Amino acid sequence: MDIEIYSKNNEDVLKSKEPKLALVSYDMSKAIVGLLDECVEHNILLKKTGRNALDIDKYYRVIFDNESADWTFVCPADYKGITDKTKRIKLFYNEGFNAIAAFFAEIDYFCDITIPKRYRRHFDMLKEY
Repeated sequence: MDIEIYSKNNEDVLKSKEPKLALVSYDMSKAIVGLLDECVEHNILLKKTGRNALDIDKYYRVIFDNESADWTFVCPADYKGITDKTKRIKLFYNEGFNAIAAFFAEIDYFCDITIPKRYRRHFDMLKEY
């Protein structure tokens, strides 16, 4: 996995204890990382690295620091062209978890990956099936 680091001050972002944003591409070929305070949002991180901010739905989104990782779980309606919502969300979860874990292993970072409560609405929907 190719890992691109964004830092306006050329600091070692991965060694920083400050919260970080990460974008991991769906095909796991690339990850982009920047400090939360410098980038604020994932789409801004894309823009700061010269990419189209509207391409946000091509990446799994994570916020992490030296203790924990939160997955911003947002499954696009057109993910992999799957029209069945339940199947789409299940696949997004499985593939996203694997991609994020692979990224973390690549940077020697090991912790639980959590999905904050505000992003769990898809899981509530899956429980109904």
